[in-house]
Amino acid sequence: MSYTQHPSAIIDDGAQIGEGSRVWHFVHVCGGARIGKGVSLGQNVFVGNQAVIGDHCKIQNNVSVYDNVTLEEGVFCGPSMVFTNVYNPRALVERKHEYRSTLVRKGATLGANCTIVCGVTIGEYALVGAGALVNKDVAAYALVVGVPARQIGWISEFGERLPLPCQGQGEGVCQHTGALYVLDGSQLIKHTAI
Repeated sequence: MSYTQHPSAIIDDGAQIGEGSRVWHFVHVCGGARIGKGVSLGQNVFVGNQAVIGDHCKIQNNVSVYDNVTLEEGVFCGPSMVFTNVYNPRALVERKHEYRSTLVRKGATLGANCTIVCGVTIGEYALVGAGALVNKDVAAYALVVGVPARQIGWISEFGERLPLPCQGQGEGVCQHTGALYVLDGSQLIKHTAI
C-alpha cells in the first residue's frame, strides 16, 4: 500500500488512491473514486464513486465529496463545507440521472462551512469565505463571501488579498512572491514575478 490508512477507514475495492495520501479516522472511499497523490482526507470524509480528487488536495473533517464533483490539484476544502449534486432533491423522487457536475479548479480554497450548489465552476486559486453559499461560477483568483456569495476582491496564489477593485483596470503585486496580477475588466491574470 503506497498510502496511509487509519484502521477505522473503509476503502471499497476498486478505489484508486495515489502515493503518499493519508486516509484518516472514519473515512469512507467508494470503489469508483479516483484520488491523486499526496492527498489528505480528514476524519469522517466521504468520497463518492464518481468523485475525482487531484494531487495534493486537503479535505478537512466532515466533508462529503459526492458523485460528479471534481477537484483539481491543490484544492483545500475547509471543515464541514458542503458539496451538492442534485439541484432540486426530493426524498420521494429518484434524481440520480440529474446530477449536475461541479468543478473546482487548481489551488482554490473552500472555507469552513461554505456550501457549493451543484453545477458551478470555482476558478483557479479562488477563495470562498467561511459560511458562504456559492450558487454561480466564481472567477479565477476571486474572493467571494456571504449568502449568496458575492465577490469582494481578489486573492493571490499565495493566499493574500490584492489591492484591486472587483472590476476595471489595475495592477497588484503579491507582497510575498512578487508576482504581478493584472486586472482587465472582470478577469485577473497572473504574470511572472517583477
